[in-house]
Amino acid sequence: MIRTWRVATREYLENTKTKGFWLGILMFPLMIVIFSQVPQFLEDRATPTRHFVLIDRSDEFGTFVEQAVALQNRKGEFEALQKFIRKHRPPQTAEIDVAAVIEQLDQMLPMVGAEAGDFSAQDLISRDLDSLLPDEFVEDAQAFAFLRATLLGQLPEGAPEFEPPRPRFQRVPLPADIPESLPDDELEEALRPWLTGDRELEVEDGEAELFALLLLPRDIGEPLGGPLGGARKGFRYWSSNLADTDLESAGRRRIATELRRRAYAAEGVDPEIVSEVQGITLAAETLDPKKEAGEEKVSLVDKLRQWAPVGFVYLLWISIFTTAQMLLNNMIEEKSNRVVEVLLSSVTPGELMTGKLLGIALLGLTMLGAWMISLLVVLEWKAGPGAEWAIGLLEVAVTPQMLVPFAVYFVLGYLMYAAIFGSIGSVCSTIKDAQNFMGPVMMVLMVPMITMFFIPRDPNGTLATVLSWIPLYTPFVMMNRAAADPPAFDLYGTMILLVVSAGGMLWASARIFRIGMLRTGQPPRLLELLRWITRPS
Repeated sequence: MIRTWRVATREYLENTKTKGFWLGILMFPLMIVIFSQVPQFLEDRATPTRHFVLIDRSDEFGTFVEQAVALQNRKGEFEALQKFIRKHRPPQTAEIDVAAVIEQLDQMLPMVGAEAGDFSAQDLISRDLDSLLPDEFVEDAQAFAFLRATLLGQLPEGAPEFEPPRPRFQRVPLPADIPESLPDDELEEALRPWLTGDRELEVEDGEAELFALLLLPRDIGEPLGGPLGGARKGFRYWSSNLADTDLESAGRRRIATELRRRAYAAEGVDPEIVSEVQGITLAAETLDPKKEAGEEKVSLVDKLRQWAPVGFVYLLWISIFTTAQMLLNNMIEEKSNRVVEVLLSSVTPGELMTGKLLGIALLGLTMLGAWMISLLVVLEWKAGPGAEWAIGLLEVAVTPQMLVPFAVYFVLGYLMYAAIFGSIGSVCSTIKDAQNFMGPVMMVLMVPMITMFFIPRDPNGTLATVLSWIPLYTPFVMMNRAAADPPAFDLYGTMILLVVSAGGMLWASARIFRIGMLRTGQPPRLLELLRWITRPS
């Protein structure tokens, strides 16, 4: 036992000295921060203002496109304003006097039609704009400026000045050498060098690319035949950026809204009444029959608990694969360098294999612990005002219901896959030889990744149940079912199966290891491996 522990200590210390180990420790929290912060940073800072040309042959519908653009820009500004206030308004600051704010909004813009009782004290700084204020209010520059001043007035003295983000879209005039009176086809052809990026526009800040051209024909909105509610003639939209369709979609929706309003009026239906009727919403209360009486209402934490196992499955997959891969690489390196011959002169093959498994397991637990701590630190950091998801995820993650199964399935899953990877490493002298064996193993390992988003939707269904009883998938699938209270038969039965399977894998791996570590030349075939396993001791 002492010699086994010495081998394990050597494996642990040798691997902790490598750059790969520390990169693995540091990369996980770095990736969490990148995935949580960079997308928003790119949205705020890296996305340039989209400059577009609007040609309105109808002399009326261009106004609605401009309204849609103003709405898009002010939505972005409102979101930035909400984040700014949440960041700089201390928790002890008095809450916003929503009743007074809404009263003033009603006086400024009657079309808002909001009641003070419709809003809670935190709505103006935490709710999404679409669920808080109607588009008409945001399109009105004076009303929006009032809202911005009202919210900024809630900040304490000494707070930094709010800097509005760059507008998402900005209308620019035609280049000076292209007259608007050109026929549509000639105008579009003349603008092609700007639309393809060969030439740039002169704007206030210098030069910029032309993002899009919207050309509204004179007969836009005319019926194309069919019923009253059928298709109408639209506009021509030119852009080489096929991924960002927000401008085209916003303009199309706004013009379609106006066409519907006119159609209502033509049929003698009051558009305002229609708008009010379309504004009817239905509140639905989600209840969970498995919860205690009086606490059946489903909260954000309950929803996160349903999906949190997916993250744990991914972390389990990464940790098992990483540690087992370390074991494989170490065995191949020592075998190719003849170090294993020296080791086997001092310890038995069983002691060497057990020590390696134990040392790499401790290394994996160290890495896994560092990852979990970094995850909790990031969640604590993100769990500020308005970050309900981070608070809820933190509450879900730090529970015995998640951590205990995760630890158990990591240990058993590692032992089973380490036995497989260890067997491969013991019979191969180079990484190239090992790749022939790794192909089928990787195909097996991909199944939990493919199914990990489907299983939470039907955690006790046929697919989840069947995969739970396949030992190679048991750790991942059962971890994914942890939040759904799987039947006791599945829970304890698969646990016993996993223990037996891991033990069987280790036994078979030990027999292969005993012969394979001193064997050189070509890797054995499958039938030869089976003979090694079944050969009498």
